[in-house]
Amino acid sequence: MVITRDTRFLLLTSGMLLGFTFPLAKLAGIAQMPAMTWVILNSLGASLTLLTLLMLTGGLELPRGRQWRYALITGPITFASPTLLVFLVVPQVGAGYSGIMFALSPVLTLTLTRLAGLGTLGRQKTLGLLLGLGGAAGISLTRGSLGAPAEALWLALAALIPLALAAGNLYRTLDWPGQASPELLAFWSHTLAVILYASAALIFGNEAIWKSVMDNPQLAAGHLALAGLIAPLIFRLQRFGGPVLLSQTGYVAAGTSLLIASVWMRESYPLTAWLSALVILVGMVISLWPKASKPVICQDA
Repeated sequence: MVITRDTRFLLLTSGMLLGFTFPLAKLAGIAQMPAMTWVILNSLGASLTLLTLLMLTGGLELPRGRQWRYALITGPITFASPTLLVFLVVPQVGAGYSGIMFALSPVLTLTLTRLAGLGTLGRQKTLGLLLGLGGAAGISLTRGSLGAPAEALWLALAALIPLALAAGNLYRTLDWPGQASPELLAFWSHTLAVILYASAALIFGNEAIWKSVMDNPQLAAGHLALAGLIAPLIFRLQRFGGPVLLSQTGYVAAGTSLLIASVWMRESYPLTAWLSALVILVGMVISLWPKASKPVICQDA
């Protein structure tokens, strides 16, 4: 895991922006916006912003070689599948259980990264990551009851959420096509996702997908703008920070969403939620704090 001043900025900024998506998603649920609409809007917002950046810098070009494979797997699968899984299982297993599944993704990412031989973490960063996990789990438990036991099928699907997140984090690092531009890869990944899911919506004639956008223009516009801000940061963090550091955006997002929900949406949280947020903050400081170098002892000849 490579941590520099730039990757710290990318982690904190992208994590805080992701924190805004939770209240936005809650509003989308209240408005009964279909999950497919949310996925399409997310990739469309990212594509529009990235297209503008590439046109301004002259970096827009067609993918080459295995960049096509990377974009096709990254956008429609590694980004969309966790979102669709959440929309499926939350009504069945509860928000608290689903939140804990999200909190497991950094640990699973670390495990898969080690199995893939991409290096190990020192004690300091491992401690910070585990503290973040504990804090995120604490916040998840305060968001709702775990409820009655769900059917085994739904519990199994819920368990796929952190695995899908971790596998996506690892894949995007392992299959990164050489010195390709993060912005170019992000653009084509999200563009292919838009084409695939919008085509499916047209083929199957799901009018609710398009009607929900027309009925909630401000919500749709907000999601487009937020997705456009997040996508370039996420791909640069993936490229220069690695999968484990990228996975910790979930910790930052958890604390950010707690604050936003309390101030903006007037939600009330118990003291344990705020203590959990403090644990996340401590974990992030420990994980991102520069490791002191050992002093060099000079001996006289």
